[in-house]
Amino acid sequence: MADSWKDGILLKIVNILVYFLFLGSNIYTVASPGNIYYYGKETYITPAPWAFLIWTLIHILLLGTIIYQFFPNGKRTIIDGISWRFPLLGILNAIYVNLWATHHYVIAFIFALFVSSAVTHIYYIVKKYHASESYGDELFIHLPFSLYHGWTTVLVVITAFDAFGVNALTHRAGVWTKVFVFLALFFLEGTAATYSFSTPEGDLPASIAIAWSLWAIYAHQTSSGFVHWTSLVFAILALVWVVKGAYGLVLRRSGRIALSDEERAPLVG
Repeated sequence: MADSWKDGILLKIVNILVYFLFLGSNIYTVASPGNIYYYGKETYITPAPWAFLIWTLIHILLLGTIIYQFFPNGKRTIIDGISWRFPLLGILNAIYVNLWATHHYVIAFIFALFVSSAVTHIYYIVKKYHASESYGDELFIHLPFSLYHGWTTVLVVITAFDAFGVNALTHRAGVWTKVFVFLALFFLEGTAATYSFSTPEGDLPASIAIAWSLWAIYAHQTSSGFVHWTSLVFAILALVWVVKGAYGLVLRRSGRIALSDEERAPLVG
């Protein structure tokens, strides 16, 4: 029996409400760089305000996600697979963003970890059990949650420095600040590399989210030569992983990976 658009209708309605009431309510805060990005705490890893434009793309793609849930392929992944984790993510995300926007950085950091955990669980389910079977799956499920996963990794690092780091406007970067900045940048670049090698074709959107952020950090951090040039090095390295992911995606589209990857190889010769 074919799936009906009414199947799982309660969760579908909840997803819509969560999107517009919780995620949508944050658009004024996160969808376009405004005063909040100029008057928040300035740390030695704060990115340029345009880094946060990635929220706009994520919100647009998630709008497609809640529409796609009414289609059979979307229903199988979003309703049957992700299930109630999406509403939970929306609520946690709204709490985090509003705490961060009101400068409650320590509590915001705790909720950033919750958001990252929720996104990671969804990301794992999507990648492990719901391989992309159509352009709809790729565009409205895999793409938004890959971007979301990479972006929340960046947010955890940024919020950690907001909560526990020194203010770059009032304190010079000491030795320990430079050490922690280096480790944070190294962690982000290493995560981009991990995404690149996570599958034969890599996870291009997640790598892009991190590379985008590293370039934004490089562009904004001009007061400390060490942070400025270190972030440039790691941004270039992250860009290498983006290129590697793009190359892997081209091979996947051409079918060359499918013949050498056991998981994607045909069952019959």
